[in-house]
Amino acid sequence: MLLKAEIACLMLALVIVGTPQSSPKPQTAAKSAVKFTGITQSAGLNFINASSPDKKYIVESMSGGVAMFDFDNDGRLDIYLVNSYTVEAALAKKPPPKAALYRNLGNGKFEDVAEQAGVDVPGWAMGVSVADYDNDGDDDLFITCFGPDKLYRNLGNGKFEDVTARAGVSDPRFSTGAAWGDYDRDGDLDLFVANYVDFKLDDLPQFGKGALCQYRGIPVQCGPRGLPGAGDALYRNNGDGSFTDVTKQAKVTDPNGYYGLGVMWTDFDDDGWPDIFVANDTTPNLIYRNNHDGTFSEIGFMSGLAVDENGNEQACMGVSIGDYDRDGRLDLIVTNFADDYNTIYRKNADGTFTDVTRATKTVEPGLPYLKWGVKFFDYDNDGWLDLFVANGHVYPQVEGAFPGGMYRQRKSLYRNLRDGTFADTTAEAGQALLEKHVSRGAAFGDYDEDGDVDVIVNEIDGAPLLLRNDGGNQAGNWISLKLVGAGKSNRNAVGTRAKLAIDGLTLLDEVHAGDSYLSHSDWRLHFGLGQAQAVNEATIQWPSGTVTKLGKLPINRTLTIVEGKGIVGESTPPKTPKK
Repeated sequence: MLLKAEIACLMLALVIVGTPQSSPKPQTAAKSAVKFTGITQSAGLNFINASSPDKKYIVESMSGGVAMFDFDNDGRLDIYLVNSYTVEAALAKKPPPKAALYRNLGNGKFEDVAEQAGVDVPGWAMGVSVADYDNDGDDDLFITCFGPDKLYRNLGNGKFEDVTARAGVSDPRFSTGAAWGDYDRDGDLDLFVANYVDFKLDDLPQFGKGALCQYRGIPVQCGPRGLPGAGDALYRNNGDGSFTDVTKQAKVTDPNGYYGLGVMWTDFDDDGWPDIFVANDTTPNLIYRNNHDGTFSEIGFMSGLAVDENGNEQACMGVSIGDYDRDGRLDLIVTNFADDYNTIYRKNADGTFTDVTRATKTVEPGLPYLKWGVKFFDYDNDGWLDLFVANGHVYPQVEGAFPGGMYRQRKSLYRNLRDGTFADTTAEAGQALLEKHVSRGAAFGDYDEDGDVDVIVNEIDGAPLLLRNDGGNQAGNWISLKLVGAGKSNRNAVGTRAKLAIDGLTLLDEVHAGDSYLSHSDWRLHFGLGQAQAVNEATIQWPSGTVTKLGKLPINRTLTIVEGKGIVGESTPPKTPKK
């Protein structure tokens, strides 16, 4: 995280840069009236993420995952927040602070049921990923930790069971990002876990000692550079509640010991088989291409995703995927350290990616901030994906230490101007976004079921920030798709792609299990439609290879679509407008 390193010219020669294809004809983007309102206290989220105020050790700075998911199947999004810990408390063998599971009561209020549910003490937690790994109809929780990870099986009665040992996924390392994908296409979800550094409580690095424990001449925590990497893990779902560690035979061991943080599964080469993206801190990103035989080939440099346009390694943390320019191809963004930019990679027609960040006009607005949770999402329902970034430094020592030195930082919201560029609209989108926090993970979903996407951010030194979207449902039409896999596809429909045709243009999205920074967002695919009065056609490509084609679809509602059955239900927002 401290410094960027130059990549050798020989490596640069491996980067394949495709020719950017023309985007749909730009449209005029009118100023948005959408605001985000902070409602943490009024919603009843009485949670405090406790952490060391000094952050003398890197393990104290990296936690902060959050999930939006419906754990009790009542149709409303609930919230899970992991908590932090300190080296001092761990050495004293004090119990870690508790995580929270907030049940959505449907009236704008939440109640913490983590203790009753049995998911309040996962350990020194870092992140969270959600999946119905046993395809029984209830979403389960996987918590990455410094120390043994935890897998909680949802029993369907409001309670979870710790099945970590039985499942065989108790990785003792410093785990960070985790994501689920069906890499062998057998109908159940497999698990990829990124690990960060080999950090030992009985051999602590000395704060501020040495060049790699300095930042702008200020003594700070050591790492990740100078510390050994921890390697990654891939677990194959055996279909009987257990998993097999197939990391070595799948060839995803991370032999160079890179510092893994954000993870996502996506089908990079459009061949119907999910691939893996690993965002690495101060080391090249890894892209594992699925070879269809249980193995993967690492193609980071050949894909154009390993480094930035100058060949520099970056301090990559969060990751999101979306078709921001509406050319029918999924693009990618990774968040990075202060004094560097969030890298937007545009997908080319030949399947490679090009760093187009400067062309998107997002470089300068983001430079002062240290960036974490991220999402391409359409906050104003105009049919074009916007961008949200959660910011916050890792070193409390930077506050006021130099001009512009900020530990607590505001959020960043970028509106898509429909011409390949974005505008920083944070200041006009509500005071809550300007409040300074130490942000980490961010999750996205329509928790109040009113037709626009809300945001929850886990702040590492204090209360979370629940941001209610006010006005997105008035700014444009929308449709939300709840996709359910059946037969040969996983129930969560992870890896499914949906294409919607509206007014001669195509909207594209993909179902993911794990994104942003160590977090999980709503399963449902939310599409802003602008002023379109209908979806002319929908094409859904399921992981099994089955294709569902639907004719004209109604708008401003959520449709439940089951593989092989089509639309089986729909819901519309409550008639009472939100306050």
